[in-house]
Amino acid sequence: MTIQLGFHIGQQNIALSDLRALWRRLDQNGADWISLWDHFYEAPPAGGTQDHFEAVSLLGALAADTQNARIGCLVFYVGYRNPALLAKVASSIDHIANGRFELGLGAGWHAQEAAAYGFDFPSIGTRLDMLDEAAEIISSLLTQPRTTFHGTHFSVENASNLPRPLNPKLPIWIGGLGPKKTLRIVAQRASGWNAAYVSPEQFGQLNQTLNQWCERLGRDPTEIERSVNLSFHLGLTPADLEAEHARIDSDWGPQAARIRAGSLVCTPSQAIDKILAYHQQGASLINIALRAPWREDALACYLNEVMPAVRAAVG
Repeated sequence: MTIQLGFHIGQQNIALSDLRALWRRLDQNGADWISLWDHFYEAPPAGGTQDHFEAVSLLGALAADTQNARIGCLVFYVGYRNPALLAKVASSIDHIANGRFELGLGAGWHAQEAAAYGFDFPSIGTRLDMLDEAAEIISSLLTQPRTTFHGTHFSVENASNLPRPLNPKLPIWIGGLGPKKTLRIVAQRASGWNAAYVSPEQFGQLNQTLNQWCERLGRDPTEIERSVNLSFHLGLTPADLEAEHARIDSDWGPQAARIRAGSLVCTPSQAIDKILAYHQQGASLINIALRAPWREDALACYLNEVMPAVRAAVG
């Protein structure tokens, strides 16, 4: 199995000019994937106290500014935008990106921003039902001349989506960790699955559960790409690592242990081993999640030393 290395950027606490310079740099330095996230407030939550750019508008700039990497959003919360609108967004951005755009969908988690902006944020069971309906609608709108669907949460009536995306098989990613419902939806409807901030062992367990769902539903599991997002806390010195551990504790509080398990809070040599561990557990795409401010020396080391070493190890 080949390996791809990507970046998941939180578009917060950073000037737009610096953000655009960042993704140009990543694209020119061998990134296989560049994505943004779909939030209105910062993550981890801080009550809307940090600058934060909206995802769809920035994806247009990301598509225009880059030439090589696949691009996307991991993931759009389906409660913020009508799924037919998201299909239209995907097609339009794919044209800007010359066929490189991939659409991520999820059930959401950031209740604080939803309440602040006046969006309903129902129970996780209801949000997963919304995700299932949205994925069905979007898949049809990306591939069929007309779509009619009447569900519990979303409806479309004889809807078209023209122009079609340049990529006739534009991938739909679904993100989430739920073994019973989320992974069933992935097996039934997705081209890719993304897990965020889990250990290699947990990723491997969930990956096997996804394979089991594919078997139950008659889906070839090799049709589904597997990816993981890891929070970036690389340190070049013991003092760096101590500061990064403190940052995780400060940012995430009670959730710090969970985030730490799915982070590159380690030295460069340890990062190589950890990335390879995820690959051995079935991840073909490993993304580091960047939240400003990050250590420039650590990012340079990741680009110039860690990524080449990982690729050389996989062959």
